[in-house]
Amino acid sequence: MTQPANILTETLSAVTPVPNERIQKAQAHLDSLTKPQGSLGRLEEIAARLAAMHPAGKPRIHKRGVFLFAADHGVVAEGISAYPQAVTAQMVCNFLNGGAAINVLSRHGGAGVTVIDMGVNHDFASDLALVAKKIANGTGNIRCGPAMTCDQAERALMAGVELAAQAKKDGFDLLGTGDMGIGNTTPSAAILSVLSGRPPAQTTGHGTGIDNAVLQHKIAVIEDALRINQPDPADPVDVLAKVGGFEIAGIAGLCIGAASQNLPVVLDGVISIAGAAIAHRMNPNIGDYLFASHNSIEPGCRVGFDLLSLDPLLDFKMRLGEGTGSVLAMHAIEAAVKIYNEMTTVEQAGVASKSDSFNKTIKAEP
Repeated sequence: MTQPANILTETLSAVTPVPNERIQKAQAHLDSLTKPQGSLGRLEEIAARLAAMHPAGKPRIHKRGVFLFAADHGVVAEGISAYPQAVTAQMVCNFLNGGAAINVLSRHGGAGVTVIDMGVNHDFASDLALVAKKIANGTGNIRCGPAMTCDQAERALMAGVELAAQAKKDGFDLLGTGDMGIGNTTPSAAILSVLSGRPPAQTTGHGTGIDNAVLQHKIAVIEDALRINQPDPADPVDVLAKVGGFEIAGIAGLCIGAASQNLPVVLDGVISIAGAAIAHRMNPNIGDYLFASHNSIEPGCRVGFDLLSLDPLLDFKMRLGEGTGSVLAMHAIEAAVKIYNEMTTVEQAGVASKSDSFNKTIKAEP
């Protein structure tokens, strides 16, 4: 076993489930606040889950950030995207210059943006504020053969694990995922098809805005890729190596590393969901630390939600990626934490609780 594989195995074994008794204790605190029990709906669910991740039982968000993984894909040679591959590198520069949607939304939401080169087909200047984790200058064309070697897949996973460990040291307590990679909805759809057992027609969408004719071609490309590569759904590293992407592997690694550090992760769209599904297949306990930010219009997202047993927090009909959904959902997550920590209890406020006589009256009605 290679050194990255050894460390990866150790990190996976460190991921334990969030104790249900902690969630119940947190919910009991929420039930004691000055509101009808359960009246804040999913905000209470979020708060209880976050509180349970902390041994002290008190959730906190002091520092949050989006980790945006970028890479290129050989499958763009098949004409499955509305944009040329060069846009990946161009958008990375846009992120670094602060001009993209994720930059605007992150500034508004008080979140940092870390851009990681996992495998962009471009040589960036060394003085850029870019985290260099490049495995290769893009993946292979999955219609012709595997995307990468198993060693490359493990190295890409470990890059994400290392970033999560560093984020913990740097004081982050809420991580969001983002992506950039022209053509990356194709490997994402392939991964979700393999892991779910559903045909590519059910996991593949219009991506950057392709028309229906190109969509049918894209589905055929994925069908060919699965037939040629035969990825093993029981072996997530094999799935990554056969039909994945370097940024998808990085996202999977971030989920693994964060869960091992008791750090919550807010997932963006279908690329992040595919990465999280890989991580979840490696250790299902990782799902306890994940939040689905939004219901992307990409059909693969809904397949991924089923695999991860997650319900998205928002539904804004978005499909941009970059981490835009993640940073928007962080607003709701922070609100949930403030509710948990700042509301007074019924006892503290001297507010009467729902009376026994009311309960008896309700029960007595025919």
